[in-house]
Amino acid sequence: MSLLHHAVRHDPFAELSRFRGEFYSCLTRRADALFELGDAVLCADGPVRSLVELSLVGEHRRGHGGLYDALAAGRVDVARLRRALAAVPLPRAADNQLVLAADITCWLRPDAHTSPQRILCHTYGRGKDQHIPVPGWPYSVICALETGRSSWTAPLDALRLAPGDDAATVTAGQMRELVERLIAAGQWRDGDPEILIVVDAGYDVPRLAFLLKDLPVQVLGRMRSDRVLRRAAPPRTPGTRGRPPRHGGEFVFGDPATWDTPDAATVTETRLYGTATARAWDRLHPRLTHRSAWTAQLGALPVIEGTVIRLQVDHLPSGATPKPVWLWWSGTDATETDIDLLWQAFLRRFDIEHTFRLFKQTLGWTCPKIRTPEAADRWSWLILAVFTQLRLARPLAADLRRPWEKPSPPDRLTPARVRRDFRHLRPNAACPAEAPKPSRPGPGRPPGRKNTRATPRHDVHTVRKTDTAKPRQRKSTTPRPRRTG
Repeated sequence: MSLLHHAVRHDPFAELSRFRGEFYSCLTRRADALFELGDAVLCADGPVRSLVELSLVGEHRRGHGGLYDALAAGRVDVARLRRALAAVPLPRAADNQLVLAADITCWLRPDAHTSPQRILCHTYGRGKDQHIPVPGWPYSVICALETGRSSWTAPLDALRLAPGDDAATVTAGQMRELVERLIAAGQWRDGDPEILIVVDAGYDVPRLAFLLKDLPVQVLGRMRSDRVLRRAAPPRTPGTRGRPPRHGGEFVFGDPATWDTPDAATVTETRLYGTATARAWDRLHPRLTHRSAWTAQLGALPVIEGTVIRLQVDHLPSGATPKPVWLWWSGTDATETDIDLLWQAFLRRFDIEHTFRLFKQTLGWTCPKIRTPEAADRWSWLILAVFTQLRLARPLAADLRRPWEKPSPPDRLTPARVRRDFRHLRPNAACPAEAPKPSRPGPGRPPGRKNTRATPRHDVHTVRKTDTAKPRQRKSTTPRPRRTG
């Protein structure tokens, strides 16, 4: 899918200064310390390894005590910051379509026994074909996709999943609020193409489309290769008795005998994958049951029809054996042009992985040993605001490359290279934070005196089968009277 970079509508410095001023207004407590902490992340030399090292950056004019106090006792107006992120210029597709990608990334905290609300997070790549659950805080992040093959995205929202939350339900509510903010900010108007939402196989794509059916959105997501869908119910012949069927024949992903002739097929030559063959079947739906997420649904379950796309490529850049990719799109009656745009848009979804890697390895999102989840949320929103400033400074930055690095065109600078030049751009942008007042450090804890208040420890939340079962009646501990006679 050819995505065009949506240029900044006003002067780049004016747009950057406007967002920095709005971001400062969103900090309602410890504003100066939090704002300078964000500038320290932007202007630090190299990756962020710890919070205390940020207090040594020249742009951070306060001590390390104020830094930790800002994260522990500061306050961020999240609702206002979300509106500010929705109002910045966003990338769009060639037909002026917004493409949003949602995914869950985890802040792993395996040894943080005093941190509450930790959940077992599934991790990948920690062994051969091993998915090891590690305690941590999972965050659902929504980004607007950037130009073509790029490491740039536009993060718009982040939400930490609490224990017991359903990922599809939480993401649907998060996406609904974001779309409403985009419409209020003028990013989508009547007559524009519907917003395309792209997710991976970790989401229940038909359920997500059902929860967002009243919004101007389309949902595209990957399905597992062992799924079984149903065709539309065949027309009822005259004179047939009994209840009409709600489902047609089976469409088994792993059984080609059930596929029949595809409704659309395309063949595209690509540079990285060779020949890409896409075949589509129209009006397929899953057969739902009153279990799991559909337990609370009363009456007859809905029939959620969509288009199934099977993508097969010749080879992968890594040399691994390519496997077919199954996609489900909430629209119907797809043309060959729609098929090509959809599977290429799904490949652009993986650009969000570059953003997560930058958050963790360069901006230091998961480096601080923060105890409370509230402080983790403040730090997470600070990282989103920092990355947005990098994106707005993109047309202004120079290529400060290392001697061994290849030069890059001005429009192809990566976020890490834009960050190298932010220190030189910062004096020309708004800096609303005030200088710290002269003060002396507090006495602190007297030498040789230990902390006498033990910090409470919290268990990791795990979902057990007995959580949804009927609680067992406890046996009475009252002694029974002895029988006499």
